[in-house]
Amino acid sequence: MSNDKAAELLAAVRAVESGERSAASFFTEPPARPARPAAPGGPTGSTGADGSTGADGSSGGAGKSAVGGQGRGTGGEQPGSAAPRRPGPPDSAAQRSGRQPGRGAGPVTVPDEVRALLAEGGAPEALGQPVVETLGEGAAGLLRTDPWQLLAVPGVHPEQADGFARALLGDGAGPGDPRRAVALVGRLLERAALRGDTVLTPDALAEGLARHAVPDPDEAVREAVDAGAVLVFEDALDAGPVPSAMNEDDSEEAERPVNVLVGLDRYALAEESLADGLARIAGTFDSAPSAGEEADDGHGGGTPGAEQWAAAAEGAPSPSARELIHAVAGSGLITHTGGEASRAEVAALVTAARGLGLRAWALTHTDDGRARMARLLADAGDDAAPGQGADAGASAGSATVAGVLAGTEGPERDDEGALTVDLLAVCDAPQLDAETAAGLLESLPDGVRLVLSGDPGVLGAAGPGQVFRDLVAAKYCPHIASRTPDPGPVGELVSGVGIGELNQVEAPGKEVVIVPVADPGEAVHRTVQLVADSVPRALGVPSTETQVITPGHGGAAGTRALNSALKERLNPGPGRFGGFDPGDRIAYSPAPGRTSVGTVTSADDRGLHLACGERGVTVPPERVPETVRHGWAVTAHQAAGIRWPAAVVVLPGDARGALTREWVYTAFGRAERHLSVVHGAGDALPHAVASVVGRERTTRLRTLLTESARAAEAARAAEADAAQEPGM
Repeated sequence: MSNDKAAELLAAVRAVESGERSAASFFTEPPARPARPAAPGGPTGSTGADGSTGADGSSGGAGKSAVGGQGRGTGGEQPGSAAPRRPGPPDSAAQRSGRQPGRGAGPVTVPDEVRALLAEGGAPEALGQPVVETLGEGAAGLLRTDPWQLLAVPGVHPEQADGFARALLGDGAGPGDPRRAVALVGRLLERAALRGDTVLTPDALAEGLARHAVPDPDEAVREAVDAGAVLVFEDALDAGPVPSAMNEDDSEEAERPVNVLVGLDRYALAEESLADGLARIAGTFDSAPSAGEEADDGHGGGTPGAEQWAAAAEGAPSPSARELIHAVAGSGLITHTGGEASRAEVAALVTAARGLGLRAWALTHTDDGRARMARLLADAGDDAAPGQGADAGASAGSATVAGVLAGTEGPERDDEGALTVDLLAVCDAPQLDAETAAGLLESLPDGVRLVLSGDPGVLGAAGPGQVFRDLVAAKYCPHIASRTPDPGPVGELVSGVGIGELNQVEAPGKEVVIVPVADPGEAVHRTVQLVADSVPRALGVPSTETQVITPGHGGAAGTRALNSALKERLNPGPGRFGGFDPGDRIAYSPAPGRTSVGTVTSADDRGLHLACGERGVTVPPERVPETVRHGWAVTAHQAAGIRWPAAVVVLPGDARGALTREWVYTAFGRAERHLSVVHGAGDALPHAVASVVGRERTTRLRTLLTESARAAEAARAAEADAAQEPGM
């Protein structure tokens, strides 16, 4: 977008904010509800056109106001307003995940008028159900008025929506139609979310629109803003001090440089809600309780004093665990980084907190992670601690994030919907996307301690946002870096990859084996040989405990080709249940970024029955194609958060472009005892480890947190100024 266009866009925002023009003069949507005040330590405001609440139906981000679809994150609110309050919990898991109301709830009825309209537009009848699921019962009227709304339906491409519009509108369906522009802007932002971005710059949007033959991309972005389809944010580029609110000479803050970003409210405002929640938690404890002192925990009781925390820290099993417990004693929000071995430090913290009478839980990304944490808690002496649920993980104080948000496991909720916890440690924090993290923060009570822990070297969240990375980079709260190394040759190899070095490691017990191959066909052959014969025979690890990991699903050595070959060798059969047979290993992904590896047990009219670890799952027939794949081979993204006794990582020559340091780190790190690398990528592997890092996602959270700290500093300065005035 040109500088002139950007300036016009900012001028429109400021005209509304200053009162020179009304929002109605730009937009036709009804005004939003008044914004609640921002907290001293909370994120700065943005604006929204439709009065919608924050991510997934929550109570929204900080400082949202009625500016007709535009938003602003420049720190305009004055510090010193009321402290942030915990919003009520999301109404349902569907709201937390952002799914459309009908998605995954079984077949919906497709009205006759929708079928007729699709036929008129040349669209397949099978599109009827996803159209109704996405656009609702009034889909026919909506599509008749705006055929490009079809782009909101999953799987529909711009060319298909253009053909549908031409069939309905004739010559009136031109490439410059404002309705097309608005729909394409929404699609580009949704596609960006799939890449992990919560927002885009206007220039990036304009570039994407130009690829779709939009005659005036800059004007198309403006039209999408005018229509209230997207939000505009102005985020400050500097982190300079804020003038004191008590200083009369600083009546107006100097103009500050800003970064203009455009986003869908679902994702962009989730970050504001998240920043608000992090500010609330971070402000829980200004300092550690003094000796012999008990502080109010927000639940009518007291938290342990400094002496109790110090005694608990002295009993920690490692120096890093001791440091973590000391940090948690005096802070409401802590970040903690480390490899697989550092999970024992989280277990030590939870055990110590429970020993002090606190309701403490550890959450993980996957069922496998929950089971591993349960074993660590048991080893730490916490296996007898009270908990919720019948399985071993719940009784030991561990659960999955998804299970807690869905209400199927973990701590109970109080009458206000808050989780009944005093300390929550979240492992696998890099896997938290903005919406999931916002939903979790909204569920936490006032006075809780929150520890976000994870390995910064692994692949990031499947959803939009880079919550953990932004929080650590913002230096918003105390940070503890574990000094406990991962053990053995595999741990040594993975640690080197994390710092950009692909080292040769001593592996006297064949813990690490490199298998060179010349082409993808040989890669598939050697992989099957390793899983079915070599690893079980030489190392005693059965095929059921060996996982194959490869860069992608397609290609001659992708998951499809590998799973086909592995099924033929390990569990041949006709695939009589939708391509699956009892005994097949599967990868079950009920939502993006959440994968469980298990086996097929049976199938009937109710669906496909799976055994995923300790859980039995029944997948309805209509959900099988989109949620279940064969799982002898998976991608590194699917494998994140899971570990196996043995892993076979396949690097075919056609995967060179997919390799990054984070991918290699994640894939190699899935192995506990043995790692085989089927290597056909040549120099691409060392090059990726040394030089190819994953791209930085475009998000707002880091800036919001910086602004939050800036506002809190200004509030403290204002209080200090007031205390020094005569008569105060």
